[in-house]
Amino acid sequence: VLERLNREIRRRSSVVGIFPSADAYTRLVTTYLMEYAEDWSASRAYLSEQSVQAMLRPAA
Repeated sequence: VLERLNREIRRRSSVVGIFPSADAYTRLVTTYLMEYAEDWSASRAYLSEQSVQAMLRPAA
């Protein structure tokens, strides 16, 4: 998952090409990470909350 995230950040930054400042790059990456976190919290992620809870329950 982390490799895919890094690859997407590299892809988005290569589209822009040259950043006018380090702050501009930081804003781009931060915006993408916020979008990624929203997708994760909205259950568009690989694991649903129910499946995680099922894994955390002790085996009987």
